[in-house]
Amino acid sequence: MRLTSGQIWPIPITLQADLDVSEGDVVELSAPNGKELGRLTVEEVWERDVDLEAENVYRTTDDEHPGVAAIRQEGARSIAGRIEADALPDHDEAFMRRYQTPEESRQAFADRGWRRIVAFQTRNPIHRAHEYLTKAALEICDGLYIHPLIGETKKGDIPAEVRMRCYEVLMDNYYHPEHVMLGVNPGKMHYAGPREAVLHAIIRRNYGCTHFIVGRDHAGVGDYYGTYDAQRIFDDIDLNELGITPLFFEHTFWCHECEGMGSAKTCPHPSESHLFLSGTKVREMLANGEKPPHEFSRDEVAEILIDAFRKEND
Repeated sequence: MRLTSGQIWPIPITLQADLDVSEGDVVELSAPNGKELGRLTVEEVWERDVDLEAENVYRTTDDEHPGVAAIRQEGARSIAGRIEADALPDHDEAFMRRYQTPEESRQAFADRGWRRIVAFQTRNPIHRAHEYLTKAALEICDGLYIHPLIGETKKGDIPAEVRMRCYEVLMDNYYHPEHVMLGVNPGKMHYAGPREAVLHAIIRRNYGCTHFIVGRDHAGVGDYYGTYDAQRIFDDIDLNELGITPLFFEHTFWCHECEGMGSAKTCPHPSESHLFLSGTKVREMLANGEKPPHEFSRDEVAEILIDAFRKEND
């Protein structure tokens, strides 16, 4: 969980390549579409222990885990060195409208006079439960930074361009414009659960945020992690050293008796009064052209998703 310098760093970010190179060689770097990005001067070549990394980072060596499958596919041979960047990878136009460097987001927060900024990590459209916890967090902060991840995700996740339209329609209709910003995080998902929650917090700290929302099963997949493991990992971290304050939220639901969102902390009513919808169930409904209940998703978001699923299946 630390670099050799002592800094907290929960997931190795390394470069794998079967190139015949040695120290001092220069490797040209390019994006998947062929765009030239810069170069790397090789300082080290080594073989990583993939099983050790899988066991410690993902808590499993099961090839069915998408993070484990990814590092096995990448291979063990690794290279490292000083990088000279001439350009950044391209993204779809919908993303680039919202693209900010950490320097730009910090300046944007300062321009708005925000001192306490809470970040929300997501790889899915924002449903009513997400809206509830982001607004609850916003009550103790000056601004909300919706910061969806737009890098590679697992098969079956909703395309990022569709998600962006969902975020924007919510911001236009249900968030106060002076207290919300939308950016993009050009990283990928590792599905590393607890360790990735710490990585996501560090990234948002670097973008200038002071608080970070950690919900139920943050960055989880399948049954590899406990429901609140991604929150418990912060018990063993000095938050002053981390430099950002995590905000922990329970599993939320719509309560018919309360006529609103609630959690086990706030709602006294029996589970029969609660509406839970899984992401899998929602995707099934959307694929069938069915609109999720109003209590689960804003109508404007549901219409975007139904249209996207319809076009995908035409």
